[in-house]
Amino acid sequence: MAYFAKLNSNNIVETVISINNSVITDSNEIEQEQLGIDFINGLYNTNDTWKQTSYNTIGGVHLLGGTPFRKNYAGIGYTYDSQRNAFIAPKPFNSWILNETTCIWESPVTYPTDGNRYSWNESTLSWDLLDNN
Repeated sequence: MAYFAKLNSNNIVETVISINNSVITDSNEIEQEQLGIDFINGLYNTNDTWKQTSYNTIGGVHLLGGTPFRKNYAGIGYTYDSQRNAFIAPKPFNSWILNETTCIWESPVTYPTDGNRYSWNESTLSWDLLDNN
């Protein structure tokens, strides 16, 4: 399946849909994003802005070993950044920093690796241990 994200005028993802790969494959068996955009706009009789997204891409890595596409799979509420050619999730906390390589937000303090579960505490800028029961 090929996935496409519909963007509003602020480049925020409004919806993500899937279409058959055959729709975006040209006569030379090469996938063409524009074929998908034209198909979707024709289907809905619109001239909306669509960007292809890869279900298997997270942090600029394709989980199945393929070519990563636009850094991250687009989700509703994500922003498409044309300069980075990337989909970026909403910033979860004011203190978090965007990793320019992965386009994933990171906390200013590394998540503990002791096997316990934690939640981010924005007021103390630290990870709070969760009750594991």
